[in-house]
Amino acid sequence: MIQHALSTLIKFFIGAVAVGALLNAFDITAEEVLQDIGFTPEAVLAFVRDGIGWALPHFLLGAMVLIPIWLVIFLLKPPGFGR
Repeated sequence: MIQHALSTLIKFFIGAVAVGALLNAFDITAEEVLQDIGFTPEAVLAFVRDGIGWALPHFLLGAMVLIPIWLVIFLLKPPGFGR
């Protein structure tokens, strides 16, 4: 499953670079596209920063609950279960 996700990420990366190179050949930049839709690079970075600031505390709180539950289930699982 990890290999499939990694393979997908690599394919996405290669595709994004190829599309970016193609757009660059037509003299289209990321700043121009963002301005055409009404954003600035600074606004996008602020949006990402705000999103991470909102998500990180929720992620940590959820992990504090889920990791002990997973650990108990893992420790109580009989040997050879799920193979």
